[in-house]
Amino acid sequence: MAVFQTTDLTAASYSVALFGLAATAILLLIGSSWVGRGFRIPVVLCAIAALVGVGAAYEARAAWGQGSVPVVYHYVGWAVSMPLQVMALYFMAGSAGRLGAGLFWRLVSVSVLMVFVRYLGEGAFMNPTLAFLLGLVFWLYILGELYFGRMDDVVRQAPGDHLRRGFFWLRLIATLGWAIYPLGNFLTAFAGIVDDGSLSVAYNLADILNRMAFGVAVLATGALLHDEVRRV
Repeated sequence: MAVFQTTDLTAASYSVALFGLAATAILLLIGSSWVGRGFRIPVVLCAIAALVGVGAAYEARAAWGQGSVPVVYHYVGWAVSMPLQVMALYFMAGSAGRLGAGLFWRLVSVSVLMVFVRYLGEGAFMNPTLAFLLGLVFWLYILGELYFGRMDDVVRQAPGDHLRRGFFWLRLIATLGWAIYPLGNFLTAFAGIVDDGSLSVAYNLADILNRMAFGVAVLATGALLHDEVRRV
């Protein structure tokens, strides 16, 4: 078992991500009883995404203890958690109106492909430029659905402000927070940067926004809506 030094910021960032994601998953699982029936699926999906992050952070921290973290350790977690979060957004918007099954499967497929092609590029299984561009296109498609697609239309027509505000912050996370992943892909594939631990620190800190804050925002939106319904 590796013993990390006090000055090892990379190991510390993995510990922060590990314990923070575990706490978030527990909070979300408990909080699933604080929301209405239509919001339980999004909250539980975010809890599962956090639990996946716990496993990924644990394995990556162990790998760091051996000297380095291969790129696959990052992508395994993202390949599961990001589609789960996209599904949470779909069901969250679906609580306000009907969404087609075709949209669901398109979003899930595109979110999986978004992560997969980036991995192929960074793992040298595919031309890095093509992989980066395809990953960017898939990410922009998801953002297009969030900002201009059917989900945005349904949320805009929802009564009250809680769902609209929650959806606004969540898609902002998907825009700004998720931008670190193509940025990291660009730096490693084109700028020739080798992850000496600094990129892992950035990814782990991004988990605070992209997994923890994302899930808490879904929970808070559902709890506020449920409280509003009970008052009425």
